[in-house]
Amino acid sequence: MLGALRQLFIPKPPAGVEATYIALLAAARNPFFYEDLGVPDTLDGRFELIVLHLFLLQHRLVEPRADTTTTAFAQFLSEAFFNDMDNSLRELGVADTGVSKRIKKMGAAYHGRLQAYSAGLADATVLRAALARNLYGTVAQGDVALLDRLGRYVETMAARLAQSEVDVILRGAYVWPDAATLGL
Repeated sequence: MLGALRQLFIPKPPAGVEATYIALLAAARNPFFYEDLGVPDTLDGRFELIVLHLFLLQHRLVEPRADTTTTAFAQFLSEAFFNDMDNSLRELGVADTGVSKRIKKMGAAYHGRLQAYSAGLADATVLRAALARNLYGTVAQGDVALLDRLGRYVETMAARLAQSEVDVILRGAYVWPDAATLGL
């Protein structure tokens, strides 16, 4: 009964949210990041790349000119992310109480990264510091050249997304370029 009530009062996400999130996951799982850019292929490394790609979309959708449709879509995209993280934790065998605590930590990490990456788009040094801390934080010795390439990827994708039609994203039709082909 609770499920039926929820369906009456909680709006369903637009059709494009699922397709957009799936495409975002595919972009974040590109072997290029792990093999060529040295991002650790771990749960943490994968989480960080998903958050980075989610940031790029959020940055495009929630801008000063954003309307209620794009803002709502961005919110549904965030909810898709947290539902995915919740499901992933449960598949890994984390108990209900542990899931709640971990999701809360992920939420804080997510919001912190959104702020750090947003500030980084205005300052390359700040961006690279945020990327080093978040994506390479578990690497004993990093390679500045790889960090710089990842920074260029973020800047390139932010610029490409800024030139993209919002309607394409809202329809779930945005196609992420293969990172390996961007000449980084």
